[in-house]
Amino acid sequence: MEIRVLRYFLEIAREGNMSRAAETLHVSQPTLSKQMKELEQELGKKLFVRNSAGITLTDEGMLLRKRAEDILDMVDKTADEFKALDDITGGEVHIGCAESCQIKYLARAIKTFKERYPMFRYHLTSGNTEQVAERLDRGLIDFAVIVEPPNLSKYNYLEIPETDTWGMVMRKEDPLSEKDRINVEDLSGLDLICSAQGMKFDIARWCGERADMLNLSGTVNLAYNGSVFVKEGLGYMLTFDRLVDTGADSELCFRPLDPPLETRMFVIWKKYQVFTPIAELLIKELKEQL
Repeated sequence: MEIRVLRYFLEIAREGNMSRAAETLHVSQPTLSKQMKELEQELGKKLFVRNSAGITLTDEGMLLRKRAEDILDMVDKTADEFKALDDITGGEVHIGCAESCQIKYLARAIKTFKERYPMFRYHLTSGNTEQVAERLDRGLIDFAVIVEPPNLSKYNYLEIPETDTWGMVMRKEDPLSEKDRINVEDLSGLDLICSAQGMKFDIARWCGERADMLNLSGTVNLAYNGSVFVKEGLGYMLTFDRLVDTGADSELCFRPLDPPLETRMFVIWKKYQVFTPIAELLIKELKEQL
């Protein structure tokens, strides 16, 4: 299975049309069709369904698309790393980030860093701790920023100085908005929206034995999307402070939990990881600033 053929396959999957993909790739349509038939023969699976509307992927095709995207991400990242070996004036670093306003520490470090290395480029991928840690383990990112204590057997880490405060986002017209703080009893009977990770670890730790009384109506991994659901009356969101607009012009408000619940953030990277020169310098910068 050649890298070139995987790129062809992905372009067809994105376009949903063999002719358009051939134009984008600057190859003839017969050549492209032949390459895909050979790929299907190599794998022993049908990857495409051809119809009047274009081309759709089979279940096997969807699996290959996911694997091909990961493979090509790794190939491109490796090529960038080797290019950077001889050029310390710049380079690229891939970072996975959980959602938190404490990302400001990373932003500040990168701002200072770019003043010295103006050709440096960063690529941020957002997700929960499980998602970004998985990408780190697979070598798709250089380091990650997570919101739970790291596995010390797998990762080195830096601790971010501040903490995130948990609370509830609700409509300002809601009667609960009159309270200064929200306790466990206030949550009883409410349709709650929260990240799956937060509900499983942080909220469960906060509630203790009373966690069973909570009704998790839906999960989100981006607070903004959850806030839209709150605005539309779908429930109440448990999340960190300062992730959602709750200012004077907003129809939403935030109330902290009682007793207070706080979460720390960590920058992590794999033990014995070999960094590119620019990534090594960025880690050094973070160590100096955190």
